[in-house]
Amino acid sequence: MPIDPGGPLAPTGPMETFTKSFTRQEPIPEAGIAAAVEVMRSGKLHRYGADPSHVAALEEEFAAQTGAAHCLAVASGGYAMGAALRALGVGPGDPVLTNGWTLAPVPGAIAAVGARPVLVEVTDRLVIDLGDLAAKAGQARVLMLSHMRGHLADMERLMEICDAADIAVIEDCAHTMGAAWAGRASGRWGKIGCYSCQTYKHVNSGEGGLIVTDDADLAARMILLSGSYMIYARNGTAPSEEVFARHKGMMPNVSGRMDELRAAILRPQLADLPRQVERWNTRYRALEDGLRSATGLRVIDRPNAETYVGSSIQVVANDPDRVPGFVAACADRGVEWKWFGAPQAIGFTSAHRHWGYVAAQDLPRTDAVLAGLLDMRVPLTFDLNDCALICRVVTDEAARHLG
Repeated sequence: MPIDPGGPLAPTGPMETFTKSFTRQEPIPEAGIAAAVEVMRSGKLHRYGADPSHVAALEEEFAAQTGAAHCLAVASGGYAMGAALRALGVGPGDPVLTNGWTLAPVPGAIAAVGARPVLVEVTDRLVIDLGDLAAKAGQARVLMLSHMRGHLADMERLMEICDAADIAVIEDCAHTMGAAWAGRASGRWGKIGCYSCQTYKHVNSGEGGLIVTDDADLAARMILLSGSYMIYARNGTAPSEEVFARHKGMMPNVSGRMDELRAAILRPQLADLPRQVERWNTRYRALEDGLRSATGLRVIDRPNAETYVGSSIQVVANDPDRVPGFVAACADRGVEWKWFGAPQAIGFTSAHRHWGYVAAQDLPRTDAVLAGLLDMRVPLTFDLNDCALICRVVTDEAARHLG
């Protein structure tokens, strides 16, 4: 009998292919475009060049949206994290705790101020390992907590650990703008919350960031740091003159406050964020439901206390050795996965062993998770039919390559 070269899982007919881009974003809202054109016609793009100011208004609006006392709009999420570290007095040689699984800009912000990242294990739920955090709590006075890919740890327990050890928490909320734990917004648990407005985040100004805090002294330090010169009172949520008097002349000018153009683009998007969150979550739930039955893949269950924003979805392959073939087969059919277990950094995707500016550290539990960890963007340019097609492709290829 002739041998079938394709085996029992060979395709029996034309295979469906996905054709949409995983990096295509929705257009900027018309209100944002109109406001941006008005700014360009005025020529007043500088962060302190307009009165009234879109930047100051954005700071007021985001502070109100999150319930924070103070907000600072800045040039990027990376700048936000660096400003937070400097405001807390972190400097050369200081250890800073952070997740063993995150994106490179997080340990990069720590290394950029001369500090030393101390990596904490992550769990199979993709959040920081609170047991390992407790064990390492005595090694640093600051935790840069990354809510990586939108997964929130048990924030009540995390803050108990950090408060007991007198650790100041900076929250990296690049993937959790609009998310919450137990009803409290991400970024509002620690001393400082940092958000990204980069194109692939929840609001899009190309690049940009937002910082929130209730601590007036930290706010004043970060405002001075961002290049306010002597007109710091124009910040939308500026502390009192008495607070600034304690810090004037002490903080270096590291220009980084957001410009008028980006703030004009962002204001309508922030106002529309609750609706956008529901749109993301509708797509996320469709993908989650469709991928649960895929052979060899595990979907990450979300806790009841977590209010998430499903702008990406993660699954873990049971057999990491089979992942390259599965990823390649999906890509051939237009479905893009990022794999955190690859031997080399690829594009935006890297693991702690790829960060040459971070001392090598032993993270066996994290490495075991990353070996099979797959990640997919969920753009709002996809509809539910697109999500269904993606699930069919993934389920098909998982049966061929991961079974």
